[in-house]
Parts: sequence; structure tokens; C-alpha cells
Amino acid sequence: MTECSFHRGRRLRRTPILREMICETSLSAADLIMPYFVVDTPDASFRQPIASMPGQFQLSLKELEKEISRAVALGLRAVLLFGIPASKDPAGSGAYARDGIVQRATRMIKQRWPELLVITDLCLCEYTSHGHCGLIADGDKTGHVLNDATLDLLARTAVSQAEAGADIIAPSDMMDGRVLALRTALDKAGYEETPIMSYAVKYASAYYGPFRDAAESPPHFGDRRTYQMDPGNALEALREMEADITEGADMFIIKPAGPYQDIIRLVRDRFDVPLAAYQVSGEYSLICAAAQNGWIDRKAVIMESLTGIKRAGARMIISYFSVEALREGWIH
Repeated sequence: MTECSFHRGRRLRRTPILREMICETSLSAADLIMPYFVVDTPDASFRQPIASMPGQFQLSLKELEKEISRAVALGLRAVLLFGIPASKDPAGSGAYARDGIVQRATRMIKQRWPELLVITDLCLCEYTSHGHCGLIADGDKTGHVLNDATLDLLARTAVSQAEAGADIIAPSDMMDGRVLALRTALDKAGYEETPIMSYAVKYASAYYGPFRDAAESPPHFGDRRTYQMDPGNALEALREMEADITEGADMFIIKPAGPYQDIIRLVRDRFDVPLAAYQVSGEYSLICAAAQNGWIDRKAVIMESLTGIKRAGARMIISYFSVEALREGWIH
């Protein structure tokens, strides 16, 4: 009998089956949410590649239907919709119009695939002519959003999305009090059963650059640092989470995901709530660019990045890699 003088961890890494049996973190199709950008256009065949997000597209309603049809066949269970209106105005009226592009897309999806979970992003930045997430005072070029005046527009948007059939409303605007305003409006309109998935912890991140190309939503002046969180702050995330829990949110998003895995773990350890993390456009584009140059193994890095996000504590992952991972059989 050999004297055991050190830990032999390699015993349990010896074969693929052994490694799989003791793996602590696994991914499944139920973890994944795929974002889509749908455009209000008369061109039914519109399918515009997003230059800064290789493999992603702005889609007409008809092209979105085709994309989702293929994704559902692969096992996709949930989508997150972003809308790009035909025209914009200072109040972002396309966001809460009954025939807005997200509302029409939602109706189409729920008619075709009633069981597919439709999450509608709720923000005004794609719809406002100035590119900010709420109302701006006339003549203001600083980008200061009028918080309380914006809440009514967000509430109207939530109700219009719920009327269209959205399963979950996901406010990403970061206005103070928005969850309470949305919950009150939804309940009053008879949508007490519609959950709110709040972007409770959303940082003012440089990783959003490609998304703003995709959604055509960069601010025309100022920036979003007065309403999105400072990347240097961690404890602030706990305050934002606690506020949204108190106001009635049901599910929660941390955004971005990869650079903020410490925040995911901090929140997970403090709050026992359904938690998602958004692997944002910049994370996606960096991986794609490195893979295209042959600097990394695309599959390995995608899977490691997704696994790390879940290991950090996210139960759900919003990722532009969702359909690819299903199509290639990396996740079942």
C-alpha cells in the first residue's frame, strides 16, 4: 500500500466520462435566450448584416419569422426582441404604439409558436430621435433624462407589449422607480400575471458599442452615465437589486456578463432570485474577431465563456451565440 502524501485530483480527470460525471456546471437549451433585432420596413426580404457583429442581422418581420423557425427547430426556447422603428421622435412614440414593430413581431411569434417565450426589451433609446432612454428637456444637450416624466411612457410601452402577447417585460432604461411604475400599470390593465425581468444591474459599459450599431441607438449628444451604473461600483449593484425586488420585479438581469462575473456572484450570494446575465455585443464581437483571425478556438472560447457566466451564478444567459451553440450541437 502506497503512502498517500499529496492530493491526486487527476484521478477524476482521467477520462472524458469521469470528467463529465463530476462536472459542477452544465449548460442546456433551457438556459439560453437569443436576442433579435427586428426592423419596421416595407421590404419583406430585408436582412441587413450588422458589420460590427458578424453573423447577426437586422431583420424584417418576415425574415425574423424565418430565423425563429430555424432556431425553434434546433431547440431554442426563449427570444429577446429589440425594435428599430421606421421613424423616430423626441418622445419615442414607436415604443408604445399598438402597431409598433416589437408589438407586431410579438403577435406574429405568439401566433406561430405559442409555447416560445417572448421577452420584450423595454427602452426608448431605439425610438427617440436623440438616442437617449427617456425624455430630454427642450434645448438640453447634456443628455440628462427627465426621470419621472419618462416613467409614464415606459408604463405605456409595458402595457402595449403585454397586450401584444409578451410573456415577460424587460425594462432596460435604468430610470429610478420604473419597476414600480410598470408593475402598477400592468396590474391596472389586467396583466397581473405578466412578469417583469428587470435589467436591475446595467453598467455604463464600453462593451455596448456594436449593439448601438445594431439597434441604431447611439446618443446624439451627452452619454448615459447619469442613468447607467459606474463600472467601478459593486455595492451599488446590491442597492439597485434591492430596490427592484422591493418594487415588484420577478426576474433580474446583470449586464454585461463576462467582465462582471464578480457582480453576478455578489448578487447571487445575496439574493435568491431568478438571475440572468447578458453576454453583450462587445463580448460577442471580440470573440468573433479573434476567432476569424485564428487567434482562438471559436467553439472552446464560446463554451468556456458561457460556462463561466453560469458558474458565476446566472441561471439564464442572454447571448448572441445561443442559436450557434444549439445548431452546432454544443448545447442540447
